[in-house]
Amino acid sequence: MQESKDSSEIENIITTRDELYKAVSVTTKKIDPATKEVLYYREALYEGFMKIQKRNLLSVNDIIDLQKIIVQNEAGIRSNPGTALINDKTNEVIYTPPENNDLIRSLLENLTKYIHEGEGSLTKLAILHYQFESIHPFYDGNGRTGRIINILYLILNGYLEIPILYLSSYIIRNKKRYYELLLKVTQTNEWEEWIVFILKGIELTATDTIKKIRKIRSSLDSTIELIKTDAHKIYSKELVESLFLHPYCKIEFITRELNVERKAASRYLHTLSDLGILELYKIGNENIFINKELMEILKIGT
Repeated sequence: MQESKDSSEIENIITTRDELYKAVSVTTKKIDPATKEVLYYREALYEGFMKIQKRNLLSVNDIIDLQKIIVQNEAGIRSNPGTALINDKTNEVIYTPPENNDLIRSLLENLTKYIHEGEGSLTKLAILHYQFESIHPFYDGNGRTGRIINILYLILNGYLEIPILYLSSYIIRNKKRYYELLLKVTQTNEWEEWIVFILKGIELTATDTIKKIRKIRSSLDSTIELIKTDAHKIYSKELVESLFLHPYCKIEFITRELNVERKAASRYLHTLSDLGILELYKIGNENIFINKELMEILKIGT
C-alpha cells in the first residue's frame, strides 16, 4: 500500500494513507479518482508478485498486463509517434523515445532477457530501470510500471521474499535529482552517478524498512501482552494479528478470520476500543476500528 501511494505520488497522483485504508475497508463505492489509481497500482504490484511466484519469470506480456491494470485500458505498447520528453520552461525536446511498435517490443524483449541472464546484482537493477524508462513503451503508466519491475527484480534475485521495499519514497524525496541523473545518462552517458544514486536509495530504504518492521513487531508484542493482561477472556493470537493485518478493522474482518459470530466480533473490537488499543470511527453507516499505534508507525519517514 505504501509503495503504491509513493510511486503514484511521483506522477502527481496524490491521496492520503487514511483515504487508502478507508477505500479497502469500508463498503462505500465513493472513492476519489486518485485513490482508485493508487489501488490499481497495488493490484498490479500483487499481480506481478503472483506471476513471478508461479514461474520465476517476468515476460514482456507480463509487463504489458501490469501496465494494463495500472491505467485500466487496453492501449498496450505505443504505436503512434509523437511521444517526447519536453522542457516545461523552454518547450525544448529533451528526449524522444523509440516510436516503432516492433522496435519497442524488441527492446522490451532485450530488457526481459537482461533481467534473467547472468547473475543478479543491485547495479544491474539501476541499469535495467534506466533501460525501461528510456524505452518508455506505453502511452501512460511507464514510471509506475518501471518501479513495479524494480521490486519484482529484487524478488526474482532473492533480495526480497515479498514486495516490501518502498524505493519510491526515496525517489519522491529526491525527485529532481532522480530525473536529472536519468537525463545525464541519456545525454552524456554518465552512468556512475545514476548507479550510485539508486544503490544509495536501496540502502537507505532497506534500513528504514527494517526499522519500521521492528517497530511493528514490538507493537504487536506489546499489544499481545496488554490484551492478555487486561482482556484475557477475548485474547487470541489470531485476533491480534487481524488488527495488524487490517489497520482499519471492522466486524466483518473479525468474523471472517476468527470464524466467530458477528456479536462476538463486535464485542472484541469494542473491548479493545475501550482499552485504547483501537480508535472507533463511524464512516457512513459502518464502524471502523483503527489501530492507532500501527498507523503512527506506518507514517514514520513519509
